[in-house]
Amino acid sequence: MDSFAFIIHAMDVQDIKDHKKMLRFLPNRSVEYLASRISPFVLSHVTGVRSQENGKEIKGWFIGLPMTSRVLIEYPFSFVSKQIHKCGLLAEKLGAKIIGLGAFTSVAGDGGITPKKGLKIAVTTGNSYTVATALEATMMAAQKMSIDFRDEEYAIVGATGSIGRACALILAQEKKKVRIIGRDQEKVKNVQREVEQFSSHPVRGFTDIEQGIKGCRIILTVTSAIETIVQSQWIERGAVVCDVSRPRNVAKEIMQTRKDILVIEGGIVDVPGKPDFGMNFGYPPGKAYACMSETMILTLEGRFEDYTLGKEVQVDRVKEINNLALKHGFKVSGIRSFDKELTDEEIEMIKKFI
Repeated sequence: MDSFAFIIHAMDVQDIKDHKKMLRFLPNRSVEYLASRISPFVLSHVTGVRSQENGKEIKGWFIGLPMTSRVLIEYPFSFVSKQIHKCGLLAEKLGAKIIGLGAFTSVAGDGGITPKKGLKIAVTTGNSYTVATALEATMMAAQKMSIDFRDEEYAIVGATGSIGRACALILAQEKKKVRIIGRDQEKVKNVQREVEQFSSHPVRGFTDIEQGIKGCRIILTVTSAIETIVQSQWIERGAVVCDVSRPRNVAKEIMQTRKDILVIEGGIVDVPGKPDFGMNFGYPPGKAYACMSETMILTLEGRFEDYTLGKEVQVDRVKEINNLALKHGFKVSGIRSFDKELTDEEIEMIKKFI
């Protein structure tokens, strides 16, 4: 049976303290330091993922890396890369043929290129399918909110990153109006110029989020920030905000302060078969992140290659992985907001506040 592995790391210190109660009285930075020295380990065994196209079944393992988002971004990359590489070695020992880099393990350093060196198995970040599902979920939500997404201007917060850049390029190719928002002026200009080659509309660039999203009713946030960065008062009435980032870019408290906007989660997928992930990562049974799902899709397809690696996501790969997902029975998991699937009635309630 073909098999895969996927890396899961702690989002924040509380995740580690919840898992290791003995550490709860230590200062956060001490907990992060101690945990980062622990070798990767098997979190759970995955079974029951089955293709609807041919009935092929696969198995896998979730590999735990006890490093927080902050540690993965701020610690020396030489150290971080070695720890990610150890996850790959463990996956090889288990018999996996491909490993997916979850969350910030794909953001750190060079997007998996260095940790891949010396590994015999394939490596993918999962970002190609994340792009596909984020865009699909956004269009679904805009339609539910009665927004004509063909004529709207799309604000992409984090457009200089791998996922944001690919989203911008695809939207431009589909003749959509796009705003490029990022922290680094030079990177913003570079992506702006690249997107302009495919766009039939002017492409505006911003380094200020508030100004960048002003007036936009469709916003995608795809940054590697480790804290919330989009303030509720900046968001246009009646807007759809697709928050792909983990940790979230939009605070959950916005549900109470802004009942006139719809914040959705991008990249949540229904997995075919009767999947048992062996652990609870916050979603109902059978649902997984798109980055996890890309690893599963490639395993079902027998494509054991470095599919999405490095800091640039290729548009043709986004389209291909989406087609493969549909072939095997993966699909976007409805409209989800802060870990909850919304009904049409709940979305209609939001529209009444506009």
